[in-house]
Parts: sequence; C-alpha cells; structure tokens
Amino acid sequence: MFAYRKLAVVALFLVWSAEMFAQGPPPPPPPPVGLPIDGGLIFLLVSGLLFGVSKIRKREE
Repeated sequence: MFAYRKLAVVALFLVWSAEMFAQGPPPPPPPPVGLPIDGGLIFLLVSGLLFGVSKIRKREE
C-alpha cells in the first residue's frame, strides 16, 4: 500500500511540475499595415482634372 502511495505522489509531482513550466499560446500577429493614399490621391485628382479639361476642350472644337 505504501509503494502505491509513493508512486502516486511521485507521479503527481511530475505532472504538476510539467504544468508549471508549460507556456501559454503565442500572442496574435499584429494587424496588417494599411496602404497610404495621401500622395497618390493628389496625383490621381490632378490627372483626372487635366484629362477632363482636355476632353471638354476637344469637344468644343
């Protein structure tokens, strides 16, 4: 009877110590970086404006 109790205590300490050193899940990855639209948006607006003006001038001729 004493041998089973000793074996149970040793097994309990082995399992308990393994859980003490276990690590948690890794942190989630950071969210993706958004695309900047500052510089490209100005260029797009100016080129669209110039294209529209050129179409209107060609239509009037």
